Amino acid sequence: MGIRWPLHRSKMADADVSMPPLHSPVTRRTDANTVIDPEVALKACQESWLLRLFESKLFDVSMAISYLYKSKEPGVQAYIGNRLFSFPEADAEFYLPQLLSMYVHMDAEVGDAIRPYLLYRCRGSITFSLLSAWLLGAYSSDMHISTQRHSRGTKLRRLILSEELKPNHNHSCHLHTGRPVCDDVSLASPSRRTHQRSKSDACTGTSMTGAALRRSGSNPRVEHEEPERLRPQREFVKSLLCIGKRLATLPTKEQKTQRLISELSLLNHKLPARVWLPTADHQHHVVRVPHTQAVVLNSKDKAPYIIYVEVLECPSFETSPVPARIPETRIRTARSAENLDCGSGGGAMLTENPGGGAMTTEHRAGSYSTVQNYDNDDEAWATDDIGQLQVEGEGQTSSSDNISQFSVDSITSLDSKEPVFIAAGDIRRRLSENLAHTPTTFRRDPEDPSAVALKEPWMEKVRRIREASPYGHLLNWRLLSVIVKCGDDLRQELLAFQVLQQLQSIWTQERVPLWIKPYKIVVMSSDSGMIEPVLNAVSLHQVRKQSQLSLLDYFLQEHGSFTTEEFLSAQRNFVQSCAGYSLICYLLQVKDRHNGNILLDSEGHIIHIDFGFILSSSPRNLGFETSAFKLTAEFVDVMGGLDGDMFLYYKMLMLQGLIAARKHMEKVLQIVEIMQQGSHLPCFHGSSTIRGLKERFHMSLTEEQLQGLVEQLVDGSMRSITTKLYDSFQYVTNGIM
Repeated sequence: MGIRWPLHRSKMADADVSMPPLHSPVTRRTDANTVIDPEVALKACQESWLLRLFESKLFDVSMAISYLYKSKEPGVQAYIGNRLFSFPEADAEFYLPQLLSMYVHMDAEVGDAIRPYLLYRCRGSITFSLLSAWLLGAYSSDMHISTQRHSRGTKLRRLILSEELKPNHNHSCHLHTGRPVCDDVSLASPSRRTHQRSKSDACTGTSMTGAALRRSGSNPRVEHEEPERLRPQREFVKSLLCIGKRLATLPTKEQKTQRLISELSLLNHKLPARVWLPTADHQHHVVRVPHTQAVVLNSKDKAPYIIYVEVLECPSFETSPVPARIPETRIRTARSAENLDCGSGGGAMLTENPGGGAMTTEHRAGSYSTVQNYDNDDEAWATDDIGQLQVEGEGQTSSSDNISQFSVDSITSLDSKEPVFIAAGDIRRRLSENLAHTPTTFRRDPEDPSAVALKEPWMEKVRRIREASPYGHLLNWRLLSVIVKCGDDLRQELLAFQVLQQLQSIWTQERVPLWIKPYKIVVMSSDSGMIEPVLNAVSLHQVRKQSQLSLLDYFLQEHGSFTTEEFLSAQRNFVQSCAGYSLICYLLQVKDRHNGNILLDSEGHIIHIDFGFILSSSPRNLGFETSAFKLTAEFVDVMGGLDGDMFLYYKMLMLQGLIAARKHMEKVLQIVEIMQQGSHLPCFHGSSTIRGLKERFHMSLTEEQLQGLVEQLVDGSMRSITTKLYDSFQYVTNGIM
């Protein structure tokens, strides 16, 4: 007799657990006619304790993923599949790569347990649908072509992209929480199929029938045909990726940058549309790309580029009306920002009406009769060849990126409030600290056009672009940025991002003041994707090339003398970030650590980027970089030297960080271990990848022994000859200083 595994409830007492009868074979009491089966009794006891764990408050999504991966019991797998619905969507979405990898590469029972949750989330979210489809395509690419065509992952990807998974508006099958009601799952017999769900399709029911009626902001007519949900965003992403592929064929960075500006100028003709940046966290519509601000990044063989994107925030990018297009040649010369408002109900924007009162986007759309309607999703991205785009009424449009088209007072008027009084002593102190140095400005470099753009302070860039934008007067206007990469497999980057985010969460939980900056990665195929840029940061290579100063002298020039508050704060930030990334590089065995892959932000933090060589892989598989992490003499100088307090603080932080990390080692290990299943990524070459990662947590050492280990790692990294040789090699071959 087995135990029934119920739908998750908030308390164990509410769980529908069918306990054995008093005199059943699994009870400890016996009589003359009872025969005890120890194996059955032990199994029932284990199941009871396991169920108690699953129902406890300690059971989080990390443990759920671990049991889903390791358990061989169909009933446990099915229960975990049901339990996924009870976790916050953001928590479960963090493990989306692991869920999809298990769906693609593991047995059918695991796939059957995961599938209902994936379908349910795809029905409710366009973003989740596209992320899933992109990842399924990337992870299925490791299969042989004949197997890949008929694999479970390929079939699910086709289903998602077929537009059949649309929101089901029949709420009769949903709880008040919005999650589907699932039938109980029994673990009584592993030999039979135990995964049962309600007809909510948890949901695999039929898609919404009948034509949906939708009224758009710039198109007041009622549409009787439901627009395709995924196609506008897919075409938008496809256009950006195709630009990157075309740029890679050009020989110089100057030519690539000029071509990029031209391509983005044409792309603007299709905006606004129901499209968004997948690296952003908030809901928005893309309305404009300031094409002259885009630059090509440093890369020897490829052409990654960064663009800045103007967006308008909205309650929901799936249902809010698409903003009406505002032609740049029709902007009024002055606007009063105090009279502007943004409607929160339907996403409609309010702007100034020359005739008095407020005018919604629906009225404004009517006044611009020559502007093509871009709110129709079926037409917004209908043209695949971006070079053939035609736009009505745009013949006289000139670039407005360098000329403000309306009064600056319209932006600053929002800040016109009561005067703020500051003590004279405080003013004198700040002047004495700040006037002693002048922040470095980078000069234009044809071989590195990104240096000037990346050095510009983010808020200054936002202010400048907003002044030149026809949408800048709107209160829900925001500026975002994204890096587009083609020809690079970002799956290892995504894996590194997950590990960094997990370690960041661990150190925060354990109150260890280490600082790292995980940046979001969106994998779109096995050779393309998007990356969230690190703001207000330039590479150490750019710092040395542009300033011709040592790292310490650059700090002094940027942040003032040794005793200023700004320098001491930047020095502390440098130490905390250097300790954090030293541990990251040691645990993940990060290689290719030249100065082009290490950033320095305006607050003094260092940020490591480009995790293309981690774990078992290294550049050209030479294993040349043998040090645990990169710690140069310049780094030590910024910390105050070997005898300085900040250098001792650096080693103390490393020890505290390693102690905290090994307390939660399993959370880090499972992220990597699950992704190894069926993967051909270079970081998983060899059979000792996971064992080596586990050994680097040094679970058997005492804290005193760990302290000695940290001393050895730091000393070995400082004295490493291979670090110096690799930097010299990069300078000779790629010009990286």
